[in-house]
Amino acid sequence: MGGDLAPKEAVLGALAYFQEFADSHLVLIGNEDACKEYLPSLDAYSGRYKFVHAPQVIEMNEHPTKALKEKQQSSIAMGFGMLKAGKIDAFLSAGNTGAMLVGAMYTVAPIEGVLRPTIASLVPREDEGYNLLLDVGANADCKPEHLNQFAVLGALYAEYVLGIKQPEVGLLNLGEEEGKGNILCQATYPLLKENTAINFIGNIEGRDIFGERARVAVCEGFTGNIVLKMAESVYDLFKKRDKIHDPLLERFNYEQYGGVPILGINAPVMIGHGISNAIAFKAMIRSAEKVISTGLIDAMKKHFQVVKEA
Repeated sequence: MGGDLAPKEAVLGALAYFQEFADSHLVLIGNEDACKEYLPSLDAYSGRYKFVHAPQVIEMNEHPTKALKEKQQSSIAMGFGMLKAGKIDAFLSAGNTGAMLVGAMYTVAPIEGVLRPTIASLVPREDEGYNLLLDVGANADCKPEHLNQFAVLGALYAEYVLGIKQPEVGLLNLGEEEGKGNILCQATYPLLKENTAINFIGNIEGRDIFGERARVAVCEGFTGNIVLKMAESVYDLFKKRDKIHDPLLERFNYEQYGGVPILGINAPVMIGHGISNAIAFKAMIRSAEKVISTGLIDAMKKHFQVVKEA
């Protein structure tokens, strides 16, 4: 029920997934009256999904904590409840981002040892692969130890989901030299340098985000969100002008990867763009499948358990 184009595009996203892939069984959680117009399109795949009625809806402008507390029969609250109970393996939504973060924190809960979960986003790189940028909005204000953990979480995602062994990790800064940047960057640098769990290459600049120097770019959520939104605006700008048709530009389109994962929690949760369409929903399902099949969550739990024991 979340997103500007719900529930139509969510149902059509499920249809697009069924038409192309045969891997997963989907659980669609939504208001039956709002969805009944679109559900007949899934009749040919009735054995591959289950519909769960959720009479309440958390709107995009509602206060996250208050809405989750008062709307226990909403699709977001019910989805997190099912995820916690093990009735589903992953939960995806393009709804209220704040409510998704609150649900991830207090229903699914962070992995033991993780100080703050983080939102990561894929960004295209010149060699046709993807880099990972985190945090992109969950944590506007951070401490050095938060960024140090983001680096580990991002490196694990790059290894398990992107298939990159020993991914290069860079600290997003305003200069490459050690000692550059604000107080946060200056205090974070030595933590990353001493962290044997990552392949830290030092500071990187904004021009490196889409390049081949670092596979994982680490920053606090204020900076990361601005970078991400600027990248999206560049894509929108050139598509409106209809002057450039380039494969690299097309990979700036959020529809290609669908949603971003919340890293550092006990189960896979994907957050979609507020204007997610069917293509984006299909891509988000595939991303969640990859997180599940690669064992990423178990790898994160194992890492922080080892750190705790040490």
